Parts: sequence; C-alpha cells; structure tokens
Amino acid sequence: MDFSRMIDIRELGDDRGLLTVIEEFKTIPFEIKRVFYIYGTSPGVRRGFHAHYKTRQALISVSGSCKVHLNNTVRTAEVELDSPTKVLILEPNDWHEMYDFSPDCVLLVLSSHLYDAEDYIRDYNQFLEVYGT
Repeated sequence: MDFSRMIDIRELGDDRGLLTVIEEFKTIPFEIKRVFYIYGTSPGVRRGFHAHYKTRQALISVSGSCKVHLNNTVRTAEVELDSPTKVLILEPNDWHEMYDFSPDCVLLVLSSHLYDAEDYIRDYNQFLEVYGT
C-alpha cells in the first residue's frame, strides 16, 4: 500500500522576491495532466470526502493555509498545508477531507489524470470495500 506523504520543495530567492519550481517527475513524482485550484471556501466548510482508484495528486497551499485529514484504512493523519514549499503527495488509496481553510487560502492541485467521474470513490463504505484491510 502506498502512503501519502509530505515533501518540501526548494525555495529560491533574493532581494527581488521568492520563486518555487515544480517539475513533473522531478519535484512531483508523476506526470501532471490536470491542474486546478480551490479558493473562496467559506468558514467551516469541509471539502473532498473521496478517494480515487488511480489518480495521484499533489496539494500545495500557494496562499493561506488549510488542513487535510487522511485515512487509508491502515493509518489516519492530519496535515497542515501552510506554505507554498510544502507539498502533500496524495495517493489514490487515501480518503481525504480538506478543512480549516483560511480566508486567503488558494489550494493548488496537480493531478496525474484528467477528470473522470468513474475514478472517484465518493461513498465511504465503498472505499472500505476497495481499500479495507
């Protein structure tokens, strides 16, 4: 079973400002086929509530912060994304929920696959059937 994990990416900068580079198969361990971002999330709202069959994702809070609850039936974890240099590599077998969005949060998501509704497991009991031990 693959485990989702946090990675740090290098921050470059000088007196002009900062820059962070993201490259597929270098910084991000997969081909990037889809990019989207989540923002303007109202206080108290939780998002996600799903896992995938095949899609891997990289989550980066490029502004503000949020938390992510992970559950792959073997372990649960809570991670905080509060820096554009912190990247959560999210494996398909992790049920995930994002929450505690700061008002200025912009959560960038890099995805290994194009959107496919059939790739989503949105029912927790079905998730347990697929990935339960």
